[in-house]
Amino acid sequence: MGSCQSQENQELAARNKAIEKQINQDKRAGSSIVKLLLLGAGECGKSTVLKQMQILHSNGFTEEEINEKKAIAMDNVLHIPLEDSEKEKEKAIVLRVQEMGEESEPLTEEVSKAIQSLWSDPGVKKAYEMRSEYQLTDSAKYFLDSCARVSEPGYRPSEQDILFSRVATTGVVEVKFKIKELDFRYGQA
Repeated sequence: MGSCQSQENQELAARNKAIEKQINQDKRAGSSIVKLLLLGAGECGKSTVLKQMQILHSNGFTEEEINEKKAIAMDNVLHIPLEDSEKEKEKAIVLRVQEMGEESEPLTEEVSKAIQSLWSDPGVKKAYEMRSEYQLTDSAKYFLDSCARVSEPGYRPSEQDILFSRVATTGVVEVKFKIKELDFRYGQA
């Protein structure tokens, strides 16, 4: 009575051995990796910390990431709730851009001037002071103050723009970076 294994059993044994080998390699490599996971309420700064770590320890942002943030900066400028009835024309210009789904496109001079006009209005400034009641992002003032610059042809988001840009985080985001000889994996949920 032989101790022969079937071909299928040999394949399973080989696959099991390969998996165990990979697990052991991951364990050895994992011992030098520091894993961080930040959890917290929305708008508490988790993504900002992630972006800061990327700037400081991971050579900043790729061109692709910068271009993605450009669209987010445009979106942040356009999605600010405005409630002054005396500025209906400017409000209509801004809302038209939103309705047409052009938030990620460069702001036209007309749209930029409309936003700047609305932002200079005392009623809008007063509404901004009560921003906690409107769930206005903490970056609204930054982008309203920067509207003319953001709307310039050839606008390229600065690191500061990227740090202030806000978009809802869905899922888990992970950034890898190295400080001295330690590898970090920073995750945010």
